[in-house]
Amino acid sequence: MHTGRVILARIILGFLSLQPMTGYDLMRAFRSSASYFWSADKAQIYRTLARLVADGHARVETVPGTDAPDRVVHHITRAGQEALDEWLASDPDRQPERDAFLARMFFAGDLDDDTLRSVIARRRDETVAARDELRGIRERTPRPDPSVDRAGWLRSKTLDHGISDHDLHIDWLDDLLAGIPKEEER
Repeated sequence: MHTGRVILARIILGFLSLQPMTGYDLMRAFRSSASYFWSADKAQIYRTLARLVADGHARVETVPGTDAPDRVVHHITRAGQEALDEWLASDPDRQPERDAFLARMFFAGDLDDDTLRSVIARRRDETVAARDELRGIRERTPRPDPSVDRAGWLRSKTLDHGISDHDLHIDWLDDLLAGIPKEEER
């Protein structure tokens, strides 16, 4: 089973296989496309980039800036591409979900109805906003033909999965809310 650190490294290699990127570019890529299946903060990304360079899976190119700081652009190496390809072809390794909200719901039976409804409603609002952001990406993203652009098609289908996951979660939250008696029903 791959650890979260290894998976993050492989996801970064995946982005670098699409095009060379700076650390900032990678943070934007995570926010705009990978956030519906994997998250990483700035420190994790930069730490992982440094490890990929040290391991020979990525190399650094310093691009002089004109009236701006130099850019440090990371490129995938042959060894990095081989590590990425090996990971892509390996057995699927489902990571156990770690969602603090689900843990809270598991133990929230003693919360009063209003508090529980408020907690669930806030999660629902966050989930709707995240889903709507993904829908916005979907509207701006072409749906490639798999026979012409398989890589783009797979990325597109991954986005569709993220939207479906959010829709399913919203349905579940609505079901939770429906099960909590309203004040007039008490």
